[in-house]
Amino acid sequence: MKKITIILAGLLVCLAAATVIGQKQNLSPKQERREVREKRRAQRIAEYEQAMDSTILSRNFKFTPQTMQRQPAGQMRQILNPQFDLQVWDGTVEVCLPYIKGYVPPYHVTMLNYTLPSVENYVTEQTSEGWIVTFKSNLYSGSDYTFTLEIHSRTGGAVLTINNPWYSPVQYNGSITRIY
Repeated sequence: MKKITIILAGLLVCLAAATVIGQKQNLSPKQERREVREKRRAQRIAEYEQAMDSTILSRNFKFTPQTMQRQPAGQMRQILNPQFDLQVWDGTVEVCLPYIKGYVPPYHVTMLNYTLPSVENYVTEQTSEGWIVTFKSNLYSGSDYTFTLEIHSRTGGAVLTINNPWYSPVQYNGSITRIY
């Protein structure tokens, strides 16, 4: 009888210890739901960053501008026309963007509307914030245009700067999406 009592007592102690070790902190249901939501959001953000990285590396993406500004201190202009974009796919670049030209005021807005079957010096560089994509093209003119696209992987936002030796740089703020 003593052996059975000792065995039962040992089992109860083991069961109690296993229960205490297996339990989490005593969280209220509201706190537990909050933790679950935070983990789910963090996972979605990480998945978005991975998808953005994959999009840039695939060279199949579209930059859609929302604002433009002549640098260094030109007027900020909103871009509401959804037809304006810069698309990169399979080595081809399609540019359809408003552009500010002029040596001195008054500057005027013109269109860059080109399909470039190939570009020079296409470089993709990963940074701590995301990516920097640069390339050059003469846009069928006598001077080179340098396109620099700074992409923020976490937010999906991007800044495109177009430099030309004859005009002030023009900077666009917008977003990146994948082309399927």
